[in-house]
Amino acid sequence: MGPHFGKLRELAGRVFDLASAAGLLGWDMQTYMPPGGADGRAHALATLASLAHELFVRDDFGEALEAAEEEVKDLDPDSDEAGIVARLRQDFDKSRRVPSEWVAESVRTAGLAFNAWVKARPASDFPAFQPHIEKVLELKRAYISFFEPYDSPYDPLLDDFEPGLKLATVRGIFSELREVQVPLVQAISERSEAVDDSFLRVPYDESAQWDFGLEVIRDIGYDFERGRQDKAPHPFSTALNRGDVRITNRVNPNRFGPALFGSMHEAGHAIYSQGIAPALDRIPSLSGSTLEGSHDASLAMHESQSRMLENLVGRSRAFWSAYYPRLQSVFPEQLGDIKLDAFYRAINKVERSLIRVEADEATYNLHIMLRFEIETELIGGNLSAADLPQAWNSKTEEYLGLTPPDDRRGVLQDVHWSVGYIGYFPTYALGNIIAAQLWQKLSTDLPDIEAQISRGNFTELIGWLHKNVHRHGGKYKPMDLLKRITGQELSAAPYLEYLTDKYSEIYGLS
Repeated sequence: MGPHFGKLRELAGRVFDLASAAGLLGWDMQTYMPPGGADGRAHALATLASLAHELFVRDDFGEALEAAEEEVKDLDPDSDEAGIVARLRQDFDKSRRVPSEWVAESVRTAGLAFNAWVKARPASDFPAFQPHIEKVLELKRAYISFFEPYDSPYDPLLDDFEPGLKLATVRGIFSELREVQVPLVQAISERSEAVDDSFLRVPYDESAQWDFGLEVIRDIGYDFERGRQDKAPHPFSTALNRGDVRITNRVNPNRFGPALFGSMHEAGHAIYSQGIAPALDRIPSLSGSTLEGSHDASLAMHESQSRMLENLVGRSRAFWSAYYPRLQSVFPEQLGDIKLDAFYRAINKVERSLIRVEADEATYNLHIMLRFEIETELIGGNLSAADLPQAWNSKTEEYLGLTPPDDRRGVLQDVHWSVGYIGYFPTYALGNIIAAQLWQKLSTDLPDIEAQISRGNFTELIGWLHKNVHRHGGKYKPMDLLKRITGQELSAAPYLEYLTDKYSEIYGLS
């Protein structure tokens, strides 16, 4: 390691440490902080975020970055040093366009908005939340102005979560998905009686569900020496550093499935963050519009890892060949007489539903599309915050044929807008696509992977992901990393083939 790169690492480490401290306060805010701490916590988070931003955009950081660029220019572009410098340059140039005052106000507003959402959601009280989302949107419009000119005002927000992604690209991908998924869901709905999941919709002990989920994610590879799972209003993961990656979840006592798949989803994120190479630790990266104590390729790559464990593994016949006998022993009254095939079909039942995080694979992207359309209308100035509940209900009817009975199960169900994550939702759909592409390549490299999973053995699966995805962190741009691994550009074809084949078999479609 050269002296200039060493100096850059030292400066970047200080920024990382502040971002990591903010991450810990943010985790506590969503888990254990008493309600009365909301205002003070919002101010503390704002101070830490602005300090991290100020350190990052200082002239001495820019000078150290330039010197390090000169020092690593003859290194292999695939080296960790070259990758770190390139990523820091990308984030530095972007951050320099954003005033520290905006960062502080944005984080403070998000802290207050989150706590308002926590209160408003169970009460289905959108009017109480409305002033907060209005302030979030006001700040987002100011943020967009820092990046003029642009093709679309939505582009800078997409770029926060998926560098280089454009509105036109998302629309094209969603059109391709819609062309297959809408008729697939319609065909399945005409055979809805083919799958019975009534035995999943009865009381299941909360603590037993929680403990079973912990057992599963420990087996898969989530390291509890470097992580923990706690309860929160909305499941999330947070990486404070590669040695401290925490997840949260919630439990529905009257339905089996959401809690387990929530744990597997968040563990997918966490195993990614725990698997980043030690050489890449203490390197901050932009996530949204603020610096975070993590270093990963993008949100879509992250979502590919979470959606892979949740669905390609967790909803597979191979997985339940290993785990269904264990589950039956935990819940003998509910599942003792239910055969494996009936259970497998039940956890894959397709049904238009109101709640995104509980949606099946076939309808999930429809939830994403309706949120995407609302976001683009909000940012484009065609929709006001006051009209959000009506717009949400209208889009839900359009995409899912359902009308939310209240805002708790409608516009207030997701945490994302409260914390300023506008532009995030499309990464879930991209994550589904990337997961299928990675799985296709993984299955070629590990032809007996399903047999391994059916024995409860995840060693080679996680080893392959560590080697090909996790260890690289944010060293490569996400689409470059995808092509390095699979040899392909982003393509929805493997994902759509997977969905069509799987659900045609389950529902007996021709």
